[in-house]
Amino acid sequence: MKQDRYLKKDFKDIKSPWDVDRRDFLKYLGGGIAIAFTIGDREVLAQQRTPEDFNGYLLIEEDGNVKLFTGKIEMGQGIITSLAQMLADEMDVSVDHIEMIMGDTDLCPWDMGTFGSMSTRFFGPPLREAGAEARATLIELASKQLEVPKERLVTRDGVIYDKENEKNKISYAAITKGKKIAKILDKKVPVKSPGELTVSGSEFLRADAYEKVTGQARYAGDIQLPGMLYAKILRAPSHDSTLTAVDLSPIKEMEGLQIVHEGDLIAVLHESSEVASKALGMIKAEYNTPGSEINEKTIFEHLLKVAPEGETVAEGGNLDTGISESDIIIENEFLDGYVAHSPMEPHTATAVIENGKATIWASTQTPFRLKDEAAEVLDFPTDNVRIKPVFVGGGFGGKSENRQAIEAALLAKTTGKPVQVAWTREEEFLFDTYRPAGVVKIKSGLTKKGEFTFWDYGVYCAGERGSQQFYNFPHHRTMAHGPGWSGRSTSHPIAVGAWRAPANNTNSFARESQIDMMAHKAGIDPLEFRLMNLKDEKMIRVLKATGEKFGRTKRLPKGHGYGVACGIDAGTYVALMAEVKVDKNTGAVQVERVVCVQDMGHVINPEGARIQMEGCITMGLGYCLTEDIQFEGGTIHTSNFDTYEIPRFSWVPEIETAFIDARNDPPQGGGEPAIICMGAVVANAIFNATGARLFQLPMIPERVLEVLKKT
Repeated sequence: MKQDRYLKKDFKDIKSPWDVDRRDFLKYLGGGIAIAFTIGDREVLAQQRTPEDFNGYLLIEEDGNVKLFTGKIEMGQGIITSLAQMLADEMDVSVDHIEMIMGDTDLCPWDMGTFGSMSTRFFGPPLREAGAEARATLIELASKQLEVPKERLVTRDGVIYDKENEKNKISYAAITKGKKIAKILDKKVPVKSPGELTVSGSEFLRADAYEKVTGQARYAGDIQLPGMLYAKILRAPSHDSTLTAVDLSPIKEMEGLQIVHEGDLIAVLHESSEVASKALGMIKAEYNTPGSEINEKTIFEHLLKVAPEGETVAEGGNLDTGISESDIIIENEFLDGYVAHSPMEPHTATAVIENGKATIWASTQTPFRLKDEAAEVLDFPTDNVRIKPVFVGGGFGGKSENRQAIEAALLAKTTGKPVQVAWTREEEFLFDTYRPAGVVKIKSGLTKKGEFTFWDYGVYCAGERGSQQFYNFPHHRTMAHGPGWSGRSTSHPIAVGAWRAPANNTNSFARESQIDMMAHKAGIDPLEFRLMNLKDEKMIRVLKATGEKFGRTKRLPKGHGYGVACGIDAGTYVALMAEVKVDKNTGAVQVERVVCVQDMGHVINPEGARIQMEGCITMGLGYCLTEDIQFEGGTIHTSNFDTYEIPRFSWVPEIETAFIDARNDPPQGGGEPAIICMGAVVANAIFNATGARLFQLPMIPERVLEVLKKT
């Protein structure tokens, strides 16, 4: 019998409606005004499956403060600040007077989850519409109380003034005190134009900064409840191991220890985490673990064998014609291995069940999905499960599965006591999903003048995001073989999932490396080569701005080189240039400087956006230089940071960032774009420094040395 089979149920088809009805919602709100909104963006509604007639974006309290309700969570990306800025602009209230309520499934509108750099793009527009409608409703109410035509009224800092007599005024709090009003306006209220925005576009310190630097921020592991038990769960040594025998006798007499043995679930629980860990180590278990020839070295051959037939992602012209018009043809294969999320906070959850209702504090990116999953496994009505908000200590796509929260909920139900499940770092590496390994094959051509002729691109088992090229190829085809991380992939021997800009890291590494090689063959500067083969004005502006900011007038020291790479992710255009230093004796690569420019439309909080760009660049150093999962079949040999090296402080280069002024364009995603180019920009810089071209990530010293010997 396989370990943990009860956790492998596929919940993707479970519906996730907003289960709190209007009457119950008003109970939660207490005093104040609740405003019902009809949001007009059908695309957003379709994505979020949210009823058209719903309450819940905001609450104006009696003291004039405003609560902003969102199903999104805060895991370091900064929406705790930027979403408040968006609402503050539309309502004419101070950001300091907005309280964020995030991820509470009893209070917040249903949300699909926090991922894909979609919070600002998809939640932002209906939030702004809600704020605009709230402000318009308040003006309508104030007009009656002040006996002034609403055309004469203006709003500022939560107060409505008569333009002709500012002493004649009334605050939002005075209008709403002691009232609960559900009101739907009879016409759509326009949001403010870009020129009217005064809060969005201004720099704000992150709202959670003080809590986090002082240690006051609460995470799932900080929840402490009376009588709470710490759970340690017996884990198989491999994903494909079968439990053949277990002996619990050594721990049956341990004082205060509770043992749960139900089917595949074997857990020990105690009020002391240390005692529970000790007991777990005393269990005698035997497993059958089959051997496998698939490992980090043979995985690419395996993926090419099992990859499904390709699906066309994009095409144009005729490849045969393009080949016949080519003076130079370049064909390459690029490899990218498995990468772990390795967040600072491992998967953790605390659960309690009282009076037939479950409350869970979880490190999760998908609280509403977790609500449905927990209700399913507990056999509870959905209304009887509540996910309460906590900060998430990094997710990067990996905290969407919720396995640890389901474990905590099941054990809480079984024991009748509050239970906390906190994965160890070893469990994190074994049971988290990985960014999928992948293979990219590219064949491309150009003329002697350096003009593009054709592009034939195939990505295998990594996913199609970022695979569509944006250069001026008259003849091109892009094929995706397999879904990569989405769904339950049958191509990969270990569990895979979304990893910050999923698939785009692999695709951008391959595409921008190939473009660089074409530039070298043509004998043209790689930046100028890209510009001469682009028609996309946004990308041209971003590349030119990057080149100007980076500058290349000074002569680089021996062993140094520079690279360039660009891409598109989450609606944002991004370009990077980097300077690296390569030690030809050891193969070690030090990234000295990175310049990053983005066109991300209207930038809500430039300070927060810069932080995300810097975080992407720093995190990207890991996947391009050192991070790689060592495995054999379902056995993961990489179990902690002694064998999995993430970026260190000493690695961090000088980072310079800038934005294209696009304040009249809708805001785009900022949590992922800068990371997609790190593999390519470093690989291209290594080539510029040494003449050595690397085709596989990560570019560990051994691989660099191996290529240098052939150069």
